[in-house]
Amino acid sequence: MIRSHSGVVFGRGIVLKSVGRRALATAFLGAVGAGVVAIGVVIAADLPPQQLPPSAPAAYIPAVPDWTVSVGIEARVLPQWPGASDHKFGVSVLPLFNIRNQGTPPIFFGPRDSFGFGILNFSQLRIGPAILFVGDRQAQNYKELYGLGSVNYTAQVGIFADFWALPWLRLRGEVRQGIGGETGVTGDIFLDAIVPVGQWVLSAGPRVTLQTTAAVSPYFTITQAQAAGTVAAAPTSGLVPLLPYNASGGLYSYGAGTKVQYAFSQQWSAHGFVEYQRLTGSVADSPIVTVRGSPNQFIYGVGATYSFNTHPWW
Repeated sequence: MIRSHSGVVFGRGIVLKSVGRRALATAFLGAVGAGVVAIGVVIAADLPPQQLPPSAPAAYIPAVPDWTVSVGIEARVLPQWPGASDHKFGVSVLPLFNIRNQGTPPIFFGPRDSFGFGILNFSQLRIGPAILFVGDRQAQNYKELYGLGSVNYTAQVGIFADFWALPWLRLRGEVRQGIGGETGVTGDIFLDAIVPVGQWVLSAGPRVTLQTTAAVSPYFTITQAQAAGTVAAAPTSGLVPLLPYNASGGLYSYGAGTKVQYAFSQQWSAHGFVEYQRLTGSVADSPIVTVRGSPNQFIYGVGATYSFNTHPWW
């Protein structure tokens, strides 16, 4: 070994300079760190490649179901005016229209249901607006009404509720406000049992109707002037004059109805029905009913509908 002022020379010819303790510690830690990094690189090389975390899926927007639209026409034979006799009938023709989601069963409509559509739909309950149009009564067109006042057309606007107590039993209630010829309130309660039999659907049940005085008075009240008018018209009508009478509200009628529907295919169907109302209470006691009419009110109807599928219109 040879000493030198500049360091110590080993047999291999490597020179190690003289350093302090702090520098020596720093060099040692650096060497250890480099070794750890090298080992980590080797280990990482042996590991399988890591998968990136999956990205969040896009929000699912369900497709809007297509519609099944049903259009049709219905002809009705009904009393010419409220309280008319059994042989005084008029004819009316009504359009039929319904929309439902494709694949859902048709919604049941009874013969006396007002036009409406569900806004609140629950499992057994459906609630929505109800609209019913009532024809006018032209006193000059029928001798039974000579001297009595005419009544304009009426629109009854309100709300309905369908409650399915059982899958085959529907209870329906309606409350409507009259606008036009009469301005009273009308309430209906219908109960229908609906039984599918192959391509047939049979339904039947009882009905009850209540009306306020403002709803029945235009049709069943006879004022002093109207009573005098029947006296003046007696030579022309050949009928006994009528006495004054004030009709009041309450139970208007009770009755029952039945409907038969047949599906020729998924597109075409036809139906027929009979409805019976028995006038009662104050309206049944009116001379317009007892003398010139009848408390028995029948409605007959037949109709057909065509159904097709389409994309939603709105």
